[in-house]
Amino acid sequence: MKKHLIVAAVIVAAFATAFASFLLFSPDDGGGTVDAEPAARAEPVRESSHRLTRPERSELTVVEFLDFECEACGAVYPAVEKLREEYGDRVTFIARYFPMPGHRNGELAARTAEAAARQGKFEEMYGKLFATQARWGEAQESKESTFRGYARELGLDMRAFDTALKDPATAERVRVDQRDGLGLGVQGTPTFFVDGERISTPGSYEVFKSYLDERLAAR
Repeated sequence: MKKHLIVAAVIVAAFATAFASFLLFSPDDGGGTVDAEPAARAEPVRESSHRLTRPERSELTVVEFLDFECEACGAVYPAVEKLREEYGDRVTFIARYFPMPGHRNGELAARTAEAAARQGKFEEMYGKLFATQARWGEAQESKESTFRGYARELGLDMRAFDTALKDPATAERVRVDQRDGLGLGVQGTPTFFVDGERISTPGSYEVFKSYLDERLAAR
């Protein structure tokens, strides 16, 4: 009887995990199927990860798994920008994609940023998408034309941008980040890791700054 109960518990746990993965990573209307399988070996940072700062001697690494359409990510964006300005010569700040289902344009925004990255403009598009989030976030229709307008404003080669936006390799690059996030236990955005350790999302710039100060002082 005990053996049967253990087997049943394992089955229930496996079903719950699979169902959670489906809810988190099932395709949405925005296009692009997200792989529900976590990375075989999830990494907080990969060589291909987008670094927003590159200090000569990095003392800490802050990684954010983000969704450009997420209001909470938009709310924390100014604090992250201010921290980048203050600690950019000591701390490596890294942005990784984690578009959530239910956001019609979240995955498209991530591909937009990645397409811009192919022309060396990731940081500029990253900033543009957050700065304008209130204009396109929560829309139920595709905002591809809006994002193409941002690409023009940034002076991108539009033929190359359009090709990159539709390239399966671009969507796969986004999924790499998502798989790592899933493997690391990311369930929502924004989620921060400091030197590979997941932390509670700071409630304010002051709290985040205090945390970084403590970690840097302990070096």
